[in-house]
Amino acid sequence: MRLLLLAFVSTTLFVSCSSSKISAKNDYVLVPDDRAKIVSGIINRSVLENDTAFAWFKENMKWGEADVSAIAAFKKNASKFSLVVVCGTWCHDSNNLLPKFYRLLDKAGYPESKVLLIAVDRTKHAYKQYEKKYSITNTPTFIVIQHGKEVGRVTEYGKTGDFEKELGEIIAGL
Repeated sequence: MRLLLLAFVSTTLFVSCSSSKISAKNDYVLVPDDRAKIVSGIINRSVLENDTAFAWFKENMKWGEADVSAIAAFKKNASKFSLVVVCGTWCHDSNNLLPKFYRLLDKAGYPESKVLLIAVDRTKHAYKQYEKKYSITNTPTFIVIQHGKEVGRVTEYGKTGDFEKELGEIIAGL
């Protein structure tokens, strides 16, 4: 069992939450669950795009447009911040919002290298306790980091139901 677990875990990790860049290698495990495929730890977009268990990602990328004001804020302030996103591969809100988030990044030309994507299990815990630093209670949570410190966050759909616009407003204020 240990060998199987180790097969899913990358042994090298470098995380820097500065305003310039977040660099992280996949460092996750599979969580036993009979309802959904759950990963826990650090992942990236390609994990979601290339695993057929996460078909929801590609399907939901097809629908909708990114918020124009959020695109502008991301473009204008791209060098000033990085992002930490905490999601659940089992979570319906994450399944809906992560594709929208990545569509926004694509439209803004914001580099994925500045996004730390942490997947949590159903109890909101991540492999190696990556979630603890960010006080996660709900998924997804989008956290804006500037100079190594959190300057704002949007949890789930946000206060207004338009997480992209709220995220864009935080970033526009940098």
